[in-house]
Amino acid sequence: MKLSEKQQRFLRGKAHALKPVVMLGQKGLTDNVVAEIVQALRDHELIKVRVRAADRAARDSLLAELVRRSDCALLNRIGHVAILYRAAQPLPRLMLPDA
Repeated sequence: MKLSEKQQRFLRGKAHALKPVVMLGQKGLTDNVVAEIVQALRDHELIKVRVRAADRAARDSLLAELVRRSDCALLNRIGHVAILYRAAQPLPRLMLPDA
């Protein structure tokens, strides 16, 4: 999913007030966690995920795998919190600005 910088800024602004809905813990990225994230993206389109990993490289690899498996866009990651977006099908609820 390719988003312009303007669209990413818009979505980051919308996500600012959100609380993390899913937490990745000690067991890492399991099938149940991926299913929960896919369901949350289907319901909300824009979510925050908290990743409990010891170092930055582990967080980055977990998030890359999560984005690949859930077919979403990683908008931003600050510390342990990542913002994910996937447009609802067939009609998105969030109307993005033109690129």
